Amino acid sequence: MLFTKTSCFRAVKLMPSAAGGRRTFWGWLNAVFNIVDPDRIKAVGPDIAAAEWLLRCGAGVRYKNFETWHYDYNNQPIGPLEAFNIEAIDATDSCIMAKGFDYLEYLEHVKEIKFQKCMYIQDECIVRLCNIQNIQKSLLRLEIISCGNVTDKGILAINHLKNLNYLFLSDLPGIREKEKTIQILKTALPACEVKVDLA
Repeated sequence: MLFTKTSCFRAVKLMPSAAGGRRTFWGWLNAVFNIVDPDRIKAVGPDIAAAEWLLRCGAGVRYKNFETWHYDYNNQPIGPLEAFNIEAIDATDSCIMAKGFDYLEYLEHVKEIKFQKCMYIQDECIVRLCNIQNIQKSLLRLEIISCGNVTDKGILAINHLKNLNYLFLSDLPGIREKEKTIQILKTALPACEVKVDLA
């Protein structure tokens, strides 16, 4: 009887669709991590709820008046909830998706965001980010690096970030009209230092 169960298990393990199933599972799990929980926002406030979302998805946060970055979901600093305001986001290699960007809606202190090697970041994400009024007011630095799904449309949305003083764009193969897009951005954001590495 034990031999039969083991044989069945091995047969399932060797099925060709198993690898594709694993990819589907991780895609599903990443999507679940990005679902916005309004009850959690009410319970702990927008900054802590957003930090939990970002950390769950593999990103990091730095809080206002803190020097250290936090990347561990299970090792958050302890103190009164109102003491933790997100000031910077490092989304390198994270699985954040557009549906999770609603967490950013009520953040008032975000000065820096870095998207690097984010496979789910696409135009919809950048457009959503740039249309959040609090982000428009507070964001000073933005880096978008090696995010292959971002095109000219997403980059052009950055012109809504009027307080931006530093923008770095690198390795974005989705941008087709590089010179035109960058020139439009520079015209729209004259006070912003725009650095580009789009070979």
